[in-house]
Amino acid sequence: MWTFSAPLIAYGDHALEYLAQIQGKKAFIVTDKNIVKLGLAKLVTDQLDTVDIKWEIFDEVEPEPSLITIKKGGVAVAKFQPDWVIGVGGGSAMDAAKAIILLFARPDLEPDALSITETYNFRAKARLMAIPTTSGTGSEATWAIVLTDTVLNRKLGLGATECMPDVAILDADMVAGMPPLITADTGMDVLCHAIEGYVSTWGTTITEGPGLVAARRVFEYLARAYKDGKDIQARKEMMYAATLGGMSFGNAMAGLGHSTGHALGAIFHVPHGRTVGMFLPYTMEYLMNDSAETTAKYAEIARFCCGASGSDTECASKLVGEVRALAKAIGQPLSIKECGIDKAKFDAEIPALVDRALNEVMTITVTRVPGEEDLAKIFEYAYTGKRIDF
Repeated sequence: MWTFSAPLIAYGDHALEYLAQIQGKKAFIVTDKNIVKLGLAKLVTDQLDTVDIKWEIFDEVEPEPSLITIKKGGVAVAKFQPDWVIGVGGGSAMDAAKAIILLFARPDLEPDALSITETYNFRAKARLMAIPTTSGTGSEATWAIVLTDTVLNRKLGLGATECMPDVAILDADMVAGMPPLITADTGMDVLCHAIEGYVSTWGTTITEGPGLVAARRVFEYLARAYKDGKDIQARKEMMYAATLGGMSFGNAMAGLGHSTGHALGAIFHVPHGRTVGMFLPYTMEYLMNDSAETTAKYAEIARFCCGASGSDTECASKLVGEVRALAKAIGQPLSIKECGIDKAKFDAEIPALVDRALNEVMTITVTRVPGEEDLAKIFEYAYTGKRIDF
């Protein structure tokens, strides 16, 4: 038996006005200082004020939320005792909100002990809402949580299936000010979610649809949003694509682009969307070289999104080319070298990169599961930009 989880989604013009419909007395807003500075948190609190919902802002979330910060948030939410916990920001703020609401239910736990095998029943205390301010992670439509252990310098994939947000609000006003680089980084994350969710061995007919539409929208609108941040149609469509991508990979799991990208990002501190987007075409080539099943799925995406024709191999190859062409058009690196990483330092970290990638669950959700030797070669090829030929 399979299940498909998704939040109630309020979207379109003035979607933030949905906040005036919620029931409750208190809202605990989890965000970062930049979101507050930009006035985006105020757009949320203004709506809460119209219905006399008291609010408190916890704005200490970092770009890669640490266990220490989550613990602080757990203490603060327990003092405030809200009816709603609302994550406002990128994936970091939304992931932090998920972790904090779990600690609200279980204050006895350390943040790194949050587990998919546990039941927390946090809705007995509060409900969870996500309001994205980037169009990338899809965290508003997944139950996953990524936190950082700053002591051991590692990223932790945590979460519980029950912490799918109850409500996600997609309002283009929240993303209209995204600068081009963040638009590009987060947009490539969406594409990776969409393509990897579509071909995941854990995917089903129900998860394929959102991924397919998300990929098409990225090819249609990401470059537009990158070139003109005031293109509201492009901003809206990328928001929707991000959520659809989250619904796809969040229910089916991502793949090798994520496991290799996570490893590189954790060690060399390159933004998540940039790393997974850069690895996507390399890992696609790796799978195509030994899996007719995955090649056929790439071909389906290429025909739907790019108007490709011909054999499955020809269409799949066109898709890889379109991924690289889009990345180039929006200023994204096509190799690890282009990320500014020194070769000697990179070579020294290959064993650690391989070890981290091997220990990612996403490494096993593909039709060709690599071992240590193949992963090392993928990293080496990706450094110089060499096409995968093995």
